[in-house]
Amino acid sequence: ASIVEDHPALSIHRQCELLCLPRSTYYRNGSGSRKEKDTNILLMNPIEDEYTRPPFYGTRKMRDYLRRQGYKVNRKRVQRLMRIMGIQSVAPKPHTSIPRIGHKIYPYLLRGLNINGPDQVWCSDLTYLRLPGGFVYLTAIMDWHSRYVISWELSVTMDDDFCVSALQRALRTDGTPEIFNTDQGSQYTGESFTGVLKENGIRISMDGKGRVMDNIFIERLWRSLKYEEIYLKEYSTVTELRKELKRYLFVL
Repeated sequence: ASIVEDHPALSIHRQCELLCLPRSTYYRNGSGSRKEKDTNILLMNPIEDEYTRPPFYGTRKMRDYLRRQGYKVNRKRVQRLMRIMGIQSVAPKPHTSIPRIGHKIYPYLLRGLNINGPDQVWCSDLTYLRLPGGFVYLTAIMDWHSRYVISWELSVTMDDDFCVSALQRALRTDGTPEIFNTDQGSQYTGESFTGVLKENGIRISMDGKGRVMDNIFIERLWRSLKYEEIYLKEYSTVTELRKELKRYLFVL
């Protein structure tokens, strides 16, 4: 048996379930991935361009925008692509951050807290960056008080390995914070990430559901990075992008 890309009744996800085949394996082996990738990039490019103008667009408004541009797309597909890209409307709404089942969610510890020195609170987030052949993902760890970028990592996937690597590097080079704040993304709620924090006696804080402003300083970093660096240049390779990110992130 094999996967039928354009099956009239069964999605790729459902076909993988019936065949007991992980979707990651299907795409990693290249079965139909070229068409999927090309179609995704075709849609993700205008999504990114439009999102940077009115970041309050949710999936409904983004679907409507794409349809006005001539793309035949439904809301479900827009939701999936925006989730892959790691973007959402800045307008608060319920159930915008869905943690992976079985991952523990920790309370938000920063509300009303007087943050008056370095290494009191560190924070982390990840974002997407566009290259001609697709998207790569960037995570950074920042000191909340100084806004200093302590460490960062690039990855071609959204697995938690690169987030854990950035955390371990930060702890090796800059000591230990009292509190570490993230969103509720699965990269940060998994035992690989939280385990490192607990091993080092660091209190864990996580943004509330739908509260994208809880991690406001690193969100501002992403906006500055994209407007001051990424959107002004065209990077052709991950190597080239990595070189320029190193220059930019260490002059902040």
